[in-house]
Amino acid sequence: MSIGQNRVHSTMQLGVLSLYPMTTPSNTTAPAPLSTSTPSEVTSTTAIASGWLHTAKFLTTAPQLHFLPALDVPEIAFVGRSNAGKSTCINTLTQQKQLAFASKKPGRTQHINLFSLGKQGVMDAVLADLPGYGYAAVPKQDKIRWQQVMANYLVTRENLKAIVLMCDPRHGLTELDEILLDIIRPRVEEGLKFLVILTKADKLTRVEQNKALSIMKLQAGGGEVRLFSATKRQGIDEVSTLLWQWAHPAP
Repeated sequence: MSIGQNRVHSTMQLGVLSLYPMTTPSNTTAPAPLSTSTPSEVTSTTAIASGWLHTAKFLTTAPQLHFLPALDVPEIAFVGRSNAGKSTCINTLTQQKQLAFASKKPGRTQHINLFSLGKQGVMDAVLADLPGYGYAAVPKQDKIRWQQVMANYLVTRENLKAIVLMCDPRHGLTELDEILLDIIRPRVEEGLKFLVILTKADKLTRVEQNKALSIMKLQAGGGEVRLFSATKRQGIDEVSTLLWQWAHPAP
């Protein structure tokens, strides 16, 4: 199955993923939610998440799915259009300058790269860096091959627990982004975590940021959305904490 195969004409019913809020009868008053975290606890969790991501180490690279090792720890995949800032985001989150390879020719990196996470040498999660897609300079044959590999990975990878989609808010979701969302929709309905990171947020004004955030929350259909800027250090703590919580769910 390819990302493009029989899906280009898809109407992308992303509303299926929406989480509908519970309502209360008009004659009753819903109790106010209780705060369960103090500022110091939030700071502590952020520090733990940041330290955890900093343990990231190269694990393996695979040109095809059958070369990927079978793992029983949570896997978080980073996907996105070429030049959307995926490598920069991974390097920023892990506080490592060259962990994720940023090719000088976008779209030329055509391997799935895995990075192990875990303190004291005990791996408890994995980050997967998937090839960027949609760059025009890549030969059509290579595009089709990698669309097939990515689609199969997103559908069949058993230990995949979360997907992080990188999106440049100045351009919004592309057709290939929407096709990817269509592919993962069944898994999201089954509980797969999903996050859209709006990269390069520093290139937008505050008003533009708020507008892009509101639009993407509607398009993400129940997924999380965060603004992110490596230059301005925006969104780093929020995203780090979210990934930590997804990899270490509360019992």
